Amino acid sequence: MTKPSPLGTLSRETFLQQYWQKRPLFVKAALENYSCPLTPEQLAGLACDEEVESRIVRELSQAPYWQCDYGPFSEADFLALPDSHWTLLVQECNKYHTDLALLLDRFNFIPNWRVDDVMVSFAPKHGSVGPHLDQYDVFLIQAMGKRRWQINSKVYAPEDFYANIDLHILKSFEAEDEWIVEPGDILYLPPGVSHYGVALEDCITISVGFRAPTYADLLSAYLEQVIRHINRQGELRYTDPDLELQRYSGEITAQTLEKISATLQTQFQQVPKDRWFAELVTEPANDPLPEPAPCSPQHFLQELAQSGKLYRSEYSRFAFMDLPSNRELVIDGNGIPIDREQLKLARLICNQRCYRHNELEPYLNMDNTFSLLLHLYNSGKVYFDDDDTET
Repeated sequence: MTKPSPLGTLSRETFLQQYWQKRPLFVKAALENYSCPLTPEQLAGLACDEEVESRIVRELSQAPYWQCDYGPFSEADFLALPDSHWTLLVQECNKYHTDLALLLDRFNFIPNWRVDDVMVSFAPKHGSVGPHLDQYDVFLIQAMGKRRWQINSKVYAPEDFYANIDLHILKSFEAEDEWIVEPGDILYLPPGVSHYGVALEDCITISVGFRAPTYADLLSAYLEQVIRHINRQGELRYTDPDLELQRYSGEITAQTLEKISATLQTQFQQVPKDRWFAELVTEPANDPLPEPAPCSPQHFLQELAQSGKLYRSEYSRFAFMDLPSNRELVIDGNGIPIDREQLKLARLICNQRCYRHNELEPYLNMDNTFSLLLHLYNSGKVYFDDDDTET
């Protein structure tokens, strides 16, 4: 089921070629007649939950000029806030509201493993988190009210930022471009583009963020896998039964270095990079919700017929690989070997977050695909939801 593009008349291919990770893009009325799925009160309610990551950023009239407080918050905290110059930010709202999870399907021209989360922020008039920059791609969707966005592509030095707050807020900012955004407008920003959003009235902004791991993080994670692989072999230790007499005992010879290098290379090659990477990028950020009670095949089919839809859990990360050496469905860091028929089902469940009965029907009559679907349900990776509203 293809969702309408959030890029207006611009094709997905053109966006990837000309804008993605290259330059900003503003799309007027990208989501026509868009209605925010969360009210400010509902967002504040989420911020009071100890399981939810939230922050309130306040702009101050004197040094240190910015203050960031972390949730969970209480009703008294919100009552004590001033009338303006503050912003509430709530992370991972796609986990807590189905419509926000389904919003991600509009952006499935970006690989799913790059998705970070959907953050929702509320700000009264003059509310802001200051001019700042991030090291990830983000689509800023105006969901309620009006906001002024200003951007700058300048490269800044570390001393250009306030040191007292973990938000990369700039001490000074000069806009290169600006827009007044209204509900349904979208601003795309690649990494490193500084941006400054100020609420012109009570407003809600939805941020669809895409993560990008550093190569240092990737190497560190890969080396951990290699070390675990070596440890499973027992005590793999350097040996030199072919040792020859050296002229100088204090010398580290080229032969020694070549031997160690060859051994390490062999160990690196024995850890499949495809499986390691798939496991890494599908590791969930937090512990998933408790698994549901086991469901019989008959009861599952009855539930599916009654509900008409099945949803993918936002507490899990899904990906699949179809390589000559490896065909797997990978969920939450765990690979499930799949056959050709199961691959078709894997493509469906990894490509979208809501599956209608007619989309699943071809897979209900084959033992291998039905057993996979039932396993995903019984392990809490997919679920039924009474709320059939879609974004």
